[in-house]
Amino acid sequence: MPSKNSQNAQGAGSSHEAGQGPLLTREQLAHLEKRLREEREKVLRGLGRFAEAARAAESGDTDVAGYTDHMADQGTEAMEREKAALFATKEGRYLYRIEEALRRLYNDPDNFGRCHATGKPISFRRLDALPHARYCIEHKRELEATGG
Repeated sequence: MPSKNSQNAQGAGSSHEAGQGPLLTREQLAHLEKRLREEREKVLRGLGRFAEAARAAESGDTDVAGYTDHMADQGTEAMEREKAALFATKEGRYLYRIEEALRRLYNDPDNFGRCHATGKPISFRRLDALPHARYCIEHKRELEATGG
């Protein structure tokens, strides 16, 4: 019979009921913390590149800016700035979700990985793929089916 730790490593406590101790092993929590920190660093690097590009655009230090004041070029630059701003907004929201997951992990590690809607455990496989997940896959599918 496999030990509880080996069951958790495989299914992340999928048979675990609410309120019966930690959902994840220390090793799983450490792994998820590492994944969240790596994701945060990746997002911060991306936002740093956006900030550099924005500074270059403001100073007129772009490839197109030095050549012409043609309306089409100005439109292209405006479109590129808008795309970059949308990217930064999206990355900012993602960074917020990662930071929230780290807060949940640090503040209540015994309940990290519990679905915020149903209270059921979120599988370790799902958390490994999406370490900031707040919902179990069943509830997330329901939300997507109802447009929520």
